[in-house]
Amino acid sequence: MLKHILALSALAFTLSSTALAQDASEIAIVQSGHSCTGCNLFQADLGYSTLSGLNLSGSRLRQADLSIAIMDNANLSGANLSIANLYGARLTDANCAGTNFEDAVLVATYLGGVNFTGANLKNANLSGAEAATATGLTQSQLNTACGDASTQLPTGLTLRKCQ
Repeated sequence: MLKHILALSALAFTLSSTALAQDASEIAIVQSGHSCTGCNLFQADLGYSTLSGLNLSGSRLRQADLSIAIMDNANLSGANLSIANLYGARLTDANCAGTNFEDAVLVATYLGGVNFTGANLKNANLSGAEAATATGLTQSQLNTACGDASTQLPTGLTLRKCQ
């Protein structure tokens, strides 16, 4: 009986671990320039990629490398980009409504026209980011993020300095 319980426990652990791991086939879809809604792109290497116009809404991009990526007009609404690296990325007019950017690196990122309605920016680093024409940004969102003197925000909004 104990042998069966241990075997079932091991199987359950394996299945739950697999569910959290990245999906290489879904990453390949995005790397080839196609949309992938609700996909598991955990730790995907998408740096220097052109992802303009793609629909990645609801996707898990946690810890993904999106540095220097071009994501103009991309739909990232409801996506999880926590702990993601978006250093130097360009997201012109991207939809980031409800996107989770907790602990993300948005250093030197171009965010012109991005919709941040309901986005989570907790501990996000916006140093040097250009977000002057972003929409949906609120002071309460920015109170949880940080930046530097070169961060550009919509008129009337401020950001604490990163430590």
